[in-house]
Amino acid sequence: MMHWFSLLERKTEELGRRVVEKDLGISRAALSQVLNQKYKGSLNNIKDKVLAAYTSAEVTCPILGDIPVKRCLSEQVKTFNPSNPQRVQLYKACMRCPHRR
Repeated sequence: MMHWFSLLERKTEELGRRVVEKDLGISRAALSQVLNQKYKGSLNNIKDKVLAAYTSAEVTCPILGDIPVKRCLSEQVKTFNPSNPQRVQLYKACMRCPHRR
């Protein structure tokens, strides 16, 4: 199976389901479905959350430079603020970014 899935299984055993659910920001049902390979949603989204939470993987952001995947994902969901120049730059860059979810 994929590296991220093995990592998810290991972290679930080590930390427990509740901690993993909280770390990933997913529901109990979603975690159960993923672990039982019955999840109907996007596994890419789950994979990104697992790698962001449990690895030191980085991406290169054209605005912020090399940043952890976790920060990349959190920047993508922040509210657009036209009075903040950095938020405007990030918004524009994120629209074209291959890491966008």
